[in-house]
Amino acid sequence: MRYGYFLNEPQSSDPIGGLRDQISQAADEGFASAWISNIFGLDAITALAAAGNQVPGIELGTAVVPTYPRHPAVLAQQAMTANAALGGRFALGIGLSHKIVIENMYGYDFDRPGRHMKEYLSILVPATRGEHVKYDGETLKADIKLSTPGAGLPVLVAALGPRMLKLAGAAADGTVLWMTGPKTVAEHIVPTITAAAAEAGREPPRVVCALPICVTDDPAGAVARANEVFSVYGQLPSYRAMLDREGAAGPGDVAIVGDEDTVLAKLAALAESGVTDFVGSAYANRDRTRSLLVGAAKG
Repeated sequence: MRYGYFLNEPQSSDPIGGLRDQISQAADEGFASAWISNIFGLDAITALAAAGNQVPGIELGTAVVPTYPRHPAVLAQQAMTANAALGGRFALGIGLSHKIVIENMYGYDFDRPGRHMKEYLSILVPATRGEHVKYDGETLKADIKLSTPGAGLPVLVAALGPRMLKLAGAAADGTVLWMTGPKTVAEHIVPTITAAAAEAGREPPRVVCALPICVTDDPAGAVARANEVFSVYGQLPSYRAMLDREGAAGPGDVAIVGDEDTVLAKLAALAESGVTDFVGSAYANRDRTRSLLVGAAKG
């Protein structure tokens, strides 16, 4: 299992410089990858291309870019450009986002999101390979061949439910997860996406599992803190469904918390379940937590 680190968007007058410093530190510490969300601040793809092109040796990924606001060929062009800027080290994580964001904030129709993602990948994936895409779907169309450098980057789908996992396994390179606990990863995520990839004749998929993590001697306090910091994720339907499947009352119940031995055991269990990449989001006791992750990353 490879280890990655979740980057924080810098709140400074030089956010790109601050992001570059974080990426450089992660690379120096031996992390295989570093990831950033695309919410309402920096554009994640542009920021990683700008901040990471002078930091060699580390994969940089988005977790995740919403699909609805960008035509898949446009997103392919942007992602390939970033991949070229990063020398082939870019991983494109995409997701549907949430109805409250897509309909209330952007004004798009969130009807039949499974259909949307199927059609989106039918254009995006071949476009990122430099293929001529001719596609006529119910909601998306394309007749285009991009000459953009940087073809061949991995495309990962934020997939949680069975239909999305099967689609990610059959049509993409894997999944990138958030707020999905170890039991659900082992019993639901990995078996479903792996079977779909095998049925489609594809290589075993990447399972990028991002979770809050805190190394502490006060696990109850760390759980309570996670519930506070990540409270919104307990209310969004897609994440709530995963928490319910796990039997978790809130986000704190899927956070990786405990002392060093406990956390290492939990990480080993994730690796055993089939997780290919663990991405830690340290939210408290950051120095102690990061120290453990650095040691794990170095093996």
